[in-house]
Amino acid sequence: MFVNRSDHCGFRPTQQDGRMTPVLLRQWTLDQVHELRTLRTGLREQLDDPELLEWMTVIATELCERMAVVATELATNALRHGRPPVVVRLLAEPSKLTLDVSDLDLVGEPAFDSRRPIGQGGLGLLLVRSFAAESGWYRSDHAKHIWASF
Repeated sequence: MFVNRSDHCGFRPTQQDGRMTPVLLRQWTLDQVHELRTLRTGLREQLDDPELLEWMTVIATELCERMAVVATELATNALRHGRPPVVVRLLAEPSKLTLDVSDLDLVGEPAFDSRRPIGQGGLGLLLVRSFAAESGWYRSDHAKHIWASF
């Protein structure tokens, strides 16, 4: 697993064309499901960073846990249903953090599995929808991205 930590001088987004450009705080590249533990640990460490906490309003422990669940669910889905490597990025904007998870599957689309019985998985996107303030997905030229904002 590859982890890229931003060496940005501070966390403040820059303004470009009158819009705020998000700052990449940290990025993880996953190839296998067993790497999800390192993702969750790294995300918690990043969210506990004193400089980030000073910049953002106080991040509640509950929010950190929700973000860890969402990151794990999206990364798991991408590893199971997409094409690795999976890249998880944590982005910051004023008053908003965004998780962006991408994989190389340009054909598949995220979908809720409403037919699967409770307890047999398939609830990841429902958790994302309920835990995040906003969520969605898009395709770039080389990857499919699913994002969630908090």
